[in-house]
Amino acid sequence: MSNGRSIRNGTGDNMITYDDFEKVDIRVGEIIKADDFPEARKPAYKLTIDFGGEIGVKRSSVQITEHYTKEELTGKQVIAVVNFPPKQIGPFQSEVLTLGLPDENGNVVLLSPTKKVPRGEKMF
Repeated sequence: MSNGRSIRNGTGDNMITYDDFEKVDIRVGEIIKADDFPEARKPAYKLTIDFGGEIGVKRSSVQITEHYTKEELTGKQVIAVVNFPPKQIGPFQSEVLTLGLPDENGNVVLLSPTKKVPRGEKMF
């Protein structure tokens, strides 16, 4: 695998319980704003994402400039982990982890629902 992560077959130390999985709060949000992040070490955007009433608006730094323009991101639904502590990335505080997968070149492709769903819905 090109990103240096080892691949496991779902046995041994890699196994978690369903209770462990339930601790990770993964929600759908809608991008309301995308800005350049020139201070980032690698090309990135600063996203403002609306997760609806319970969670509200959060910010996230994402390295997705290879596949997305700022303009096409506005209104796009994304999947994110919303219960990690904030992470300082240079001068920016990322409040949620926006999820994606690497393409064949290691560039991030965002995870998104294939149909529009209400903001803030939890993955199960």
